[in-house]
Amino acid sequence: MNPQLFLAFMVVAGALACTPGVDWAYSITAGLRQRSFVPAVAGLCGGYVLHTVLLVAGLAALLTGIPGVLGWLTVAGAAYLLWLGATTIRSWRGASFGGGAADLPAPTNQFRTFLQGMGTSGINPKGLLFYVALVPQFVSPEASLPVPVQSGLLGLTFVLLVAVVYSCVALLARTLLQSRPGAARRVTLASGIIMVALGAALLSEQLVPLLGQALSRS
Repeated sequence: MNPQLFLAFMVVAGALACTPGVDWAYSITAGLRQRSFVPAVAGLCGGYVLHTVLLVAGLAALLTGIPGVLGWLTVAGAAYLLWLGATTIRSWRGASFGGGAADLPAPTNQFRTFLQGMGTSGINPKGLLFYVALVPQFVSPEASLPVPVQSGLLGLTFVLLVAVVYSCVALLARTLLQSRPGAARRVTLASGIIMVALGAALLSEQLVPLLGQALSRS
């Protein structure tokens, strides 16, 4: 691969991974509420692995090129974020951040945490657009590796970056706030509000144009 392009991709992808958003909110919540935040971070990474597979297979560009598909993905992602945020808000007051053995979730809950993390990043249309719009800019047709292999390596590099960043976010949240139950609960509440706000924003992006078209026809 072109070393200059790869270095530039590392800088851009690292900056995006360090930008607070719904993934950060989920990582912080997992760091505070779960005995182990690994399932949550692994789930978030799993969603981006899914995007990488779609990119290598050429399905990501196909999906974004079909009229209406991205809009429905956005609606599905928005609805999921609204549900996840509402669940976080509903449970913040009674959550325990002591990190003791009593807080250890059952294996089924760990698997559910993994699936929730995968859903958070996997059906996020912003993630799909990142892979479709950004990754191809750092692929060099003149490189010795085939284009699909380069795309896969770049996608997996982003997965490794977010794994490190989100693990640090969850660990810092636990270290700084675990001994402060009041602050931890407020941060959890804020994380839930962020998820709801982002979900509402994504939903409005799709509903407002539709409402405008409906009013213009009437």
